[in-house]
Amino acid sequence: MKTIKLQELEEQEESQGYSIHGDLLEEVFARTPLIDLACASCVSKSWDFAVSSSLFHINKIRPWFMIHIQNTISLDKKITTHAYDPRSSSWVEICQFSNLTNQITPLQSSGSTLLYELSSEGLSFSVDPLHCTWHHIPPPCVWRVDPIVAVVGTHVIVTGGGSNYWDDPLIVEMYDMEASNWSTCQAMPTILKDSAASTWLSVASNEHTMYVTEKASGITYSFSPETKTWFGPYHLRPEPNVYFSTTAFAGEELILAGLIGQPEDVKNLKIWKINPETTEFYEMGEIPHELLEKLKGKNSHILSSIALLAMENYIYIYKSSDPEEIILCEFDEGECKWENVQNLALNDDNRICKKMVMSCGRVGIADLHMAMNSKNLKFIAKSNV
Repeated sequence: MKTIKLQELEEQEESQGYSIHGDLLEEVFARTPLIDLACASCVSKSWDFAVSSSLFHINKIRPWFMIHIQNTISLDKKITTHAYDPRSSSWVEICQFSNLTNQITPLQSSGSTLLYELSSEGLSFSVDPLHCTWHHIPPPCVWRVDPIVAVVGTHVIVTGGGSNYWDDPLIVEMYDMEASNWSTCQAMPTILKDSAASTWLSVASNEHTMYVTEKASGITYSFSPETKTWFGPYHLRPEPNVYFSTTAFAGEELILAGLIGQPEDVKNLKIWKINPETTEFYEMGEIPHELLEKLKGKNSHILSSIALLAMENYIYIYKSSDPEEIILCEFDEGECKWENVQNLALNDDNRICKKMVMSCGRVGIADLHMAMNSKNLKFIAKSNV
């Protein structure tokens, strides 16, 4: 749907003696992309009310899936984000100029919402839905490549990925944003020493706890910033033939997605809800066969790993090595609704020359208003898929 000049439309309607009101206006807004509703809500109080009512009663906001693309071989520090809104099945392109550091630093992602850049100058990170706001803190003491990074409440946790032979990858450093200082915590469990990097560990965090899961074995430990200690191990293998698993928090629910079979012969993909206190599993659903085939990709029968993003009651799953298709799962009252969408941002240029990281977030009207007022962001509506 093309962006229209909503205020001009309303003025035209009033001058001609008719206007759209009430339920009809709400139904129109229910079919309008959120980026246009942000403009519509500014037209008048009645339109603002109709937008809010439509979002609450008819077509609710759903978390966006965002693909952030950075050119790491150019001095141009522009980051382009392709955002997919499942509420209207529409894409929007967001251009942002990164001035986080004076160096060319690769953009990284962790969990579902965290984006960060780590350099010798410091650690810059963002957790808001559209990543308009960035926080800048001093670098940790240990220099790291491919570390584990998480934000838990008011704490930033960095561990793993030490790059020098004298650096212990199990060292845990934690930054307290209220006290503005780094501290050293209990080291990671030694069983994770050979896999202490984000390539091998899945990270899930909420306001209180960070979980790290070894993707190949399901061995999981939790870390508490309050006590600065680790707990576990927990063996998150709901079925013995799960060969790869990854975790994420959807609200306060800990979710696990597992591949069943072998990389060359994938039998299934299932998702489970986990009780963090008892580590009991509740099977939520399994992917339809046709979507599993799309997840594998057109030119490959091998599916060695997947990535999982979650927000509220929505899950995004994609193939880590080549995310041609994005699988969406909405769970409500014990039922899973599966969809898929083609990755609009994936092309040969982005595969070869650029860094691509993913996140998701609950983008609301207020978030869009704030982003539209930013001189550092530019929105471009894309065609529906």
